[in-house]
Amino acid sequence: PPRPPPAAAEPPEPEPGGRYEAVVPHWFWCKVTDTRERWVPFSAQDSERLEEAHGAGQEQGDVVVPTSGGRYDVHLRTRQRVAVYWEEEVSEVRRCTWFYKGDKDNKYIPYSESFSEELEEAYMIAVTLGEWKKKLESPNREVIILHNPKLMVHYHPVASSDDWVSTPTEQGRPRTVKRGVENIAVEIPNGEPLQIDHLVFVVHGIGPACDIRFRSIVQCVNDFRNVSLSMLQAHFKKAQEQQQVGRVEFLPVNWHSSLHSTGVDVDLERITLPSINRLRHFINDTILDVFFYNSSTYCQTIVDTVASEMNRLHRLFLQRNPQFKGGVSIAGHSLGSLILFDLLTNQKADPEEDEHCAQGSRTASSPGDTEEVKEILKKLELSEYCDVFEKEKMDRQALFLCTEKNLKEMGIPLGPRMKILHYISSKTEMKVTAELWLHPQSPGNTSTEIVSSTNLNIPLSQVSANYPQLNYKPTIFFAFGSPIGMFLTVRGVKRIDPNYSLPTCKGFFNIYHPFDPVAYRIEPMIVPDLEFEPMLLPHHKGRKRMHLELKEGLTRMSVDLKNNLLGSLRVAWQSFTRSPVPALEAGSTEAEAEAEAGTEKQTDTKPEEPPAAKEESPLINVGRLNGGNRIDYVLQEKPIESFNEYLFALQGHLCYWESEDTVLLVLKEIYQTQGITLDQPLPGSQ
Repeated sequence: PPRPPPAAAEPPEPEPGGRYEAVVPHWFWCKVTDTRERWVPFSAQDSERLEEAHGAGQEQGDVVVPTSGGRYDVHLRTRQRVAVYWEEEVSEVRRCTWFYKGDKDNKYIPYSESFSEELEEAYMIAVTLGEWKKKLESPNREVIILHNPKLMVHYHPVASSDDWVSTPTEQGRPRTVKRGVENIAVEIPNGEPLQIDHLVFVVHGIGPACDIRFRSIVQCVNDFRNVSLSMLQAHFKKAQEQQQVGRVEFLPVNWHSSLHSTGVDVDLERITLPSINRLRHFINDTILDVFFYNSSTYCQTIVDTVASEMNRLHRLFLQRNPQFKGGVSIAGHSLGSLILFDLLTNQKADPEEDEHCAQGSRTASSPGDTEEVKEILKKLELSEYCDVFEKEKMDRQALFLCTEKNLKEMGIPLGPRMKILHYISSKTEMKVTAELWLHPQSPGNTSTEIVSSTNLNIPLSQVSANYPQLNYKPTIFFAFGSPIGMFLTVRGVKRIDPNYSLPTCKGFFNIYHPFDPVAYRIEPMIVPDLEFEPMLLPHHKGRKRMHLELKEGLTRMSVDLKNNLLGSLRVAWQSFTRSPVPALEAGSTEAEAEAEAGTEKQTDTKPEEPPAAKEESPLINVGRLNGGNRIDYVLQEKPIESFNEYLFALQGHLCYWESEDTVLLVLKEIYQTQGITLDQPLPGSQ
């Protein structure tokens, strides 16, 4: 063992009766990954709350302290950390004061609470009496020596072939011992603001793993939340200082485990071939989720799970946060976005909202829908029947529900009856075209009667399911790497009516990476006759990525060079083919001038087309699916990704969880609904 340095090199040791200051404890929890344990500190706020509850509740029963933004509860008596909103292994919690350095990764490991108390007591006696070189025995019979306040060593015995030796020994590898969390190299996480402004439910795509590192939806959403906290600090600093902004809570919604607990995995195992076992297992566990969703049996299981889980999480969140007054949004990745889209297209809007809401409501497909009954009858030159309709208390909604039998019972003659029914059917057909092209024909579909009355052909390939209702109206729907456009096309939907909007959700953003092989656009389905670029998502640091600027610059330069070269070649050819007369000089100058003018024209138009398109893109009418705003947003690829699109295709589909640009757009749009804007608007943002 290393000998302690001479006393002269040490600071003067405390005299007997020296000052002793109690150690400040910090609370940690144990994270177990692949049988490896790692002790993670709670944030300073959480640790203070736990310490306060520990001091106050020693005599009481089990005290529960919410931590990590309310997503985990710590049961103090049993020293357990339990997930609130999802299923997760219970973690051990420890009140830590003394630490020793581990063998494998040099991270500090806390001693048990009881042994830490023994060490603290020995330290206190040593400081008070000035008696150092104290020797203690750890619970697993290892030796700890307190040489002086700066040098404390734990001797870890070397593995010996003699199993009978049970005497603690100082032989072996010495490991550093530290007192107090401030003396060890550990990063205490920043706490989260207590105020929650908005709640977002995040639904995963195919398979149990959500990113390139095969992590679960819980871990990926944790990343997304952490990025959102750093983006709030960077871009909403003023609003935070004025206490207008707290944070946005993101909660994961897991449907994969419910689907695969139906017994379908056992059935699949029976019919799966034994060769290439790992690949077949991967396909069964991930890619088959797409086929499950297209099966009416399992589609019902999936939509029921997603809707009931989001409703359960919403109820539980409100119970735990009774002061919460913010809105709720939803986000879906990959197949998860399609599940949410189908759920949202099958939600029922309130009748009052149907009647009065002019912005994107389901019935606001034409100006005539808001006309009163009198105005409709006047338009049809049937004003003399106004009294009959008033007597029967017929409003616009009741009129649209009328059948020929009803009108006959009211005493309306055949001619006027036909006029009214024709008007109803024409207006209803406009609404159905906007609405039901997107709807699976199902028992849960509120407009199946309209389908039969107008004989509108709904693609039979759509999945038949009874779509449950959500307990709230989402503010915005965010789709990441979404195949919605492709699935709608495969179902036979050629066009989305520009007047169509989701019944209960007025915002819709389709966000994708340019190399994402699963992502498809939505806007060309609304405006099929016009070719235009998606909105380029601004970089979170406020400018276009340098390699994209360079690429644009080189493109512009190459166009200029090409035009100049063509101009000079034209001039040369003209001078070569003309007869050598004195007027040639003037002619050539004119030709040059023409060529230059042409070149200038071309350079003015061609290279500037993409930026011009981008500047004008907000003026493009992309319908009411996102309240009249743009829907498709494309991320900027990283410099390394632009070298090989195919190489980064898979990563492109799984990049959204840690994408600052994606998170910033989500935060910007959410806070915009509350009238709160970024400190500085990003260039190119809408």
